[in-house]
Amino acid sequence: MIDILRSEWTKIRSVRSTVWTLAVTVVLMAGLSALVTAASKNNPGGPVSGEDAIMMSLIGVMFAQLAMATLGALVISSEYRTGGIRTSLMAVPRRMSLLAGKIVIFAATSLVVSALASASAIGIGLAIIQPPAVELGEVARAVLGATLYLTACGVFGLGLGTLIRHTPGALVSAIALILVLPTLATQLPGQWGKTVAEYFTTNAGMLIVSNQGNGALGPWSGFGVYLVWIVVAMISGAVLMQRRDA
Repeated sequence: MIDILRSEWTKIRSVRSTVWTLAVTVVLMAGLSALVTAASKNNPGGPVSGEDAIMMSLIGVMFAQLAMATLGALVISSEYRTGGIRTSLMAVPRRMSLLAGKIVIFAATSLVVSALASASAIGIGLAIIQPPAVELGEVARAVLGATLYLTACGVFGLGLGTLIRHTPGALVSAIALILVLPTLATQLPGQWGKTVAEYFTTNAGMLIVSNQGNGALGPWSGFGVYLVWIVVAMISGAVLMQRRDA
């Protein structure tokens, strides 16, 4: 397994698209934090509490989540596109071991980059707004929540890439499930529509970033629901990877 992890690490750090996508994630988080908090500081009605300033600083999560999901999908779909998956499977005939290696290396990389991006965004935002009081515990919770959420979005993209195998299809599916459909779900009528919206992918997952409940779910239970969606996508992709030809 060590050899598989080493191989996957070599792949992920040697591909330019990986480096650029991770860089875009950090820039989006930090840049949007600077823009939004600077505009808010000049607005008399802007946030005054530390909690408000932290959440304002994390506005870039809405865009960074798509960057991470894109990278996750590319980790495996690019190998199918170039035919490199055949070489990988010749070197590692145990397909589930290969997939597990990809998940471990990608998740570890995502955790580090997401933590850096989240901490940078919050640090920049607080430096600009300079709220009167900021609790270090709240800062740590926000960094942890954003880090876990962005990493989960990346793994979600990896699961969709494994399931669909084609890069455009995986990216469209990721955008739909992470950004488009969660918004549309909030427009569903009645109590059943409200329930669907509360439990739908990122509507539930984002609760860990905002640290607020949505009526049915709390921050951690909402993140747990999001993880269920991710596990379903990953297991479905793993089953098809085991059964289909490369």
